[in-house]
Amino acid sequence: MARIKRYLMAGAPLACALGTAYFMQAGAAPVAVQRAAPVSAAPVRITAIELTSAPALPAMPAPEGLPPAPVTRVVARDMPLPEALPGDEPAPGFACEAAMQATVLDGAMVRLDVSAPCKPDAGFTLHHTGMMVSARTDAQGQAAITLPALSQAAVFIAAFEGVAGGEGAVATAEVPDLAGHDRFVVQWRGDAESLRLHALEYGADFGEPGHVWSGAEAPEGAGRLVRLGFDMPSPAFRAEVYTFPTQSAARDGSVALRLEAEVTDGNCGRDLEAQSLRIGPSTGTVVRDVVLPMPDCAALGEFLVLQNLFDDLKIAQK
Repeated sequence: MARIKRYLMAGAPLACALGTAYFMQAGAAPVAVQRAAPVSAAPVRITAIELTSAPALPAMPAPEGLPPAPVTRVVARDMPLPEALPGDEPAPGFACEAAMQATVLDGAMVRLDVSAPCKPDAGFTLHHTGMMVSARTDAQGQAAITLPALSQAAVFIAAFEGVAGGEGAVATAEVPDLAGHDRFVVQWRGDAESLRLHALEYGADFGEPGHVWSGAEAPEGAGRLVRLGFDMPSPAFRAEVYTFPTQSAARDGSVALRLEAEVTDGNCGRDLEAQSLRIGPSTGTVVRDVVLPMPDCAALGEFLVLQNLFDDLKIAQK
């Protein structure tokens, strides 16, 4: 790490009948009508009239009647009615709404369990106090993500991608332990390797004990750093969060924060945009937008280091 070429930089602020008719007329000449001549018939004289009649038809036999049926009279008995008639059975349904549950963990961390049975292998974005990270459900529509809380009255929103109306889920949690921690967040959208946050505790340099970053094989400091964001077909929202337990510090000192940007095929010759958030008991929440002008692609694999993105964290033993 010590041999990697780095450039130190200062921070910079973020800056579509017609219709056709026709007729036909027959032109045949009129045909002459021939009329028949009247024919005279000899008159017929009636000399006598004789009345005749047909013999009478026999009378139809009368139908035999059915034997009389006995009639039994029955008096209806009074039956008690139920106080309430049974209602209609509800139609069976299938729960498709997404749900999210928040569980507070040690170190002011929160575990989020997302259940979306109708959205297997679906991407969604987690929103929390200005921080945005991409996540994805599994084949059963479930997901579990642990986030650092950025507010004591924490609100988390899971918004699924490509859903009209912003369908998703909301969860809340009370995180009083956050009051004893300082947190530093860097977030961006794009290549996972574009940015890395480095914490140099108690005067440590890169590669020395006390250098805390996401590429370390094992934690070597009092603070902890987490890297957030899943790969997505579209550019993913990513973040790195460094936490120092200020109120339980073992000794006085300071922590210097450095932002490192690697020159990659995806960002060379372009402006790399990011945002920083600082949350602490003495500072509240401080947000800064950052634009890093990246070198051209001849510098692939080299790094820019931004030194003054955050003020150093001053630690006083309690």
